[in-house]
Amino acid sequence: MMPSSHLLSLRGAPHLHADSAVPRLMLHSVIALLPVSVFAVFLFGLAALATVAVAILACLLAERVCGPRSALGDGSAILTGLLLGLSLPPALPLWMVAFGAFVAVAVGKHLFGGLGGPAFHPVLVGRVFLQAAFPSAMAQAWVAPLAAGRATELPATSLALPFLTPDAPYDGISGATPLSALKAGEAGEPLLSLWLGTVSGSVGETSALLLLLGGLYLVYRRVIDWRIPAALLGSVALFSAVLHAIDPERFPAMMTALGSGALMLGAWFLATDPGISPTTRRGAWLYGLAIGLLVVVIRQFSGQAEGVMYALLLGSALTPHIDRWTRPKPLSEGVEE
Repeated sequence: MMPSSHLLSLRGAPHLHADSAVPRLMLHSVIALLPVSVFAVFLFGLAALATVAVAILACLLAERVCGPRSALGDGSAILTGLLLGLSLPPALPLWMVAFGAFVAVAVGKHLFGGLGGPAFHPVLVGRVFLQAAFPSAMAQAWVAPLAAGRATELPATSLALPFLTPDAPYDGISGATPLSALKAGEAGEPLLSLWLGTVSGSVGETSALLLLLGGLYLVYRRVIDWRIPAALLGSVALFSAVLHAIDPERFPAMMTALGSGALMLGAWFLATDPGISPTTRRGAWLYGLAIGLLVVVIRQFSGQAEGVMYALLLGSALTPHIDRWTRPKPLSEGVEE
């Protein structure tokens, strides 16, 4: 009998692996979001913790109900819930959070074939659904940062019963976000506060610096294509600088535009999803450029204070066309016989 070291092992392709299994990619994305998640709990207290926890649990429930049992172990539902929770206002009623998270996975993911199939990121589907279904809550359920008692008390609106008016009005606890204030012509937040994140806003969108560091970690781990956030942020910077040079009173400065709203979260963690982004290098540049331009146009020339989520949805719709426009030509194309 031959020694085991001399046995020939026959296996089917592929023979080389890139070490990019789905659980590994999801794990690195969660690790990249941990700093901003911890900071959100420090900034908004129990409101942030409850919002993120409910979003994750609802996504796991939807995954269990709508998908195969094995899908629970790939980490995609956890990442979807974490991203959705971070994108929502801290004082949003928790039943709305759960409803939006369930829609994100059940409709945004499994209605289109599961992981890798949807044309739009499930987080975008869930958040846009909440924006359309509950516009008043989504526009006003903010919490002042570093408020007293945030570590021991939930906002009254968080525990509102489903489909009933909250006992406490939203405007009793809300504060204008930096983008809303700028849209209303009010004085903007100091640049340092804006980038550090000590401002009002969605749970995990306030600290542009921590989101930037998380995005760079994903680039270092080769989880995302760096060209997409580079093109997206570069186009926002360029168009914002041009508009600010034309009318500094009306349009925010470049660094203010880059540090505001959901831009960093969208650029590093949503736009780069392999399921909705182009597969070619030229396509990645074009895709990021288009989304960045749409962000500036929606923010500055529409009635919306924020434009990142809508810009990402439109950019995702362009992805199949961008792939077709930028696909490499076959070697035989154009060669005369």
